Amino acid sequence: MTKMPEQQEIVKPSAENLASAARAAAKRGPAPVHLWNPPFCGDLDMEIRRDGTWFYLGTPIGRPALVRLFASIIRKDGDQYFLVTPVEKVGIRVQDAPFVAVDAEAAGEGRDQSITFTTNVGDEVTAGPGHPIRVHRDPATGEPAPYVLVRANLEALIDRKTFYRLVDLGAHAVHDGARWFGLWSNGAFFPVIPSAELA
Repeated sequence: MTKMPEQQEIVKPSAENLASAARAAAKRGPAPVHLWNPPFCGDLDMEIRRDGTWFYLGTPIGRPALVRLFASIIRKDGDQYFLVTPVEKVGIRVQDAPFVAVDAEAAGEGRDQSITFTTNVGDEVTAGPGHPIRVHRDPATGEPAPYVLVRANLEALIDRKTFYRLVDLGAHAVHDGARWFGLWSNGAFFPVIPSAELA
């Protein structure tokens, strides 16, 4: 009896498969996701909420080590977010930013100041020309939403308590021909609000 060639099994993307592939691919620090170009395997029912909580199939992921593992393989292409391994790329939903900056430490003063942020997944990044701080203001309410760039196209939302602490470190400087209140870090000035609006 002739054996029929086996049909290739189609494996749907799953958190378990991704975690396994990420563990195998990642050594220390963020995986080199920018170098990987695997085929798109569909969307995964995974979402990062605005407070930084990761959900899978509608349930919070309660294991911090697993969240850190997934965070190490996230990539943003255009306006979409993906988890990427050498063999697969799956879409996930992100309500705001993929990370949350939950703490900040400042060293030095004025133009010599540097601000180092810690994210909810343990990344540390010092704001500067390569890691800018930006503040988006809601057009309707004027409420500020501050962010810091963690790595390629991936930002952390600076949480409220940390942002209020940073405001105490702010200074006024000229930016694009106007006077702004903002933050210095690593020789760069990051505008927060026009000085005239604080008067």
